[in-house]
Amino acid sequence: MIMSDPIIFSILFIVLVGLLTSGVWVALSLILMGMTALMLFSNAPVGLVLATTLWGHSHSWPLAALPLFILMGEILLRSRLSQDMFSGLAPWLGGIPGRLLHVNVLGCAIFAAVSGSSAATAATIGRMSVPELLKRGYPRDLVLGTLAGSATLGLLIPPSIILIVYGVSTEQSIARLFIAGILPGVMLVGLFAGYVALRATLNPALIPAEDTQASWSERFHAARRLIPVILLIVGVMGTIYTGVASPTDAAAIGVVLATILAKLTDSFTLKDFISALMAATKTSSMIAFILLGAAFLSVAMAYIGLPRNLAAWIGTFDLSPYALLAVLTVFFIVLGCFLDGISVVVLTTSIILPMVQAVGIDPLWFGIYLVLVVEMSQITPPVGFNLFVIQGLTGINILTIARAAAPFFGLLLLGTLLITVFPDIVTFLPNAMN
Repeated sequence: MIMSDPIIFSILFIVLVGLLTSGVWVALSLILMGMTALMLFSNAPVGLVLATTLWGHSHSWPLAALPLFILMGEILLRSRLSQDMFSGLAPWLGGIPGRLLHVNVLGCAIFAAVSGSSAATAATIGRMSVPELLKRGYPRDLVLGTLAGSATLGLLIPPSIILIVYGVSTEQSIARLFIAGILPGVMLVGLFAGYVALRATLNPALIPAEDTQASWSERFHAARRLIPVILLIVGVMGTIYTGVASPTDAAAIGVVLATILAKLTDSFTLKDFISALMAATKTSSMIAFILLGAAFLSVAMAYIGLPRNLAAWIGTFDLSPYALLAVLTVFFIVLGCFLDGISVVVLTTSIILPMVQAVGIDPLWFGIYLVLVVEMSQITPPVGFNLFVIQGLTGINILTIARAAAPFFGLLLLGTLLITVFPDIVTFLPNAMN
């Protein structure tokens, strides 16, 4: 049987879907799919390949950044730093169309720069902003939509956990991926803030009037609350961009700085630290298990030649890069409706990457594109993680939250189109810093 025969792909896909829909863990599903591929379509010793792959991929220095950045986000989630960030931003936004709705956008962007997690960003900012904004009379749909959409920035703005996963899975430089995510992140902040301002300008009645306008002295006094978060961002990302530290070293610096700053707020106890450590351990273990399963699946796919043959088969359709990206966008959006973002990345990169490289697409650019598409899945039912987080915070029906987030899905799609038409948005900074 020819290894590129679509029947092979169909069999393996049915096996994977059957495992996932039956509730088997994603990592175990990947391992079982790899074992099925080796047993049915190769003569390789399954046990030996499994053992050597899991052992060989169980230690990775770049991957050590992952649990450290997760721990840093968990520490911030339990400290008063996020509340200080809200208080520091609010006085500056009173005169902008949309007023305090921009706290959701800018707050998520800033917290994303120190957490690397979309769900943590939604939980932290939402815990502060949603009750306050609803109490002040801001429209519920815009409050929920700006939070759900802006929290997806946690996947893109460095230090991004999913970019670390992509970098490890594809052997791309994590530092270059971080740098590549900066301008697309700024672009999305501009799109989100512009949408809020446009809605407020077209319908001023949506936004409640503020009783008082903060003076300049009040604004600068409040801005002092932003200093700890700014120090953390500079301490972590500055050391990476200047070449002083690797992403892993910078992550360790971030944990130390986050712990010190949280302790200085008098809102962080030993009990909070232990809680953060346990939560980070659980999340990191889950991600590491998925990565091991994906590594074994990648090796199994290489043994049977599926990625290479599938890429050659798709090449026979003579798709242009734009046509291939259009197909992949639909594919990733549909897949993201049923899997979390990290699972989407590790599940698909071994098969998809040879295809995109075959048509001349830069793997660095593709990583940012993939994260943007995965961001859409964070606000898409039925498995939109941000939707679940916000539902847990507010008790509002998940479909109501998804409807409120729909315009931001469209803005993410627009952002994906912009980086496709203007790829320099992604590649300019990494190339400039070579």
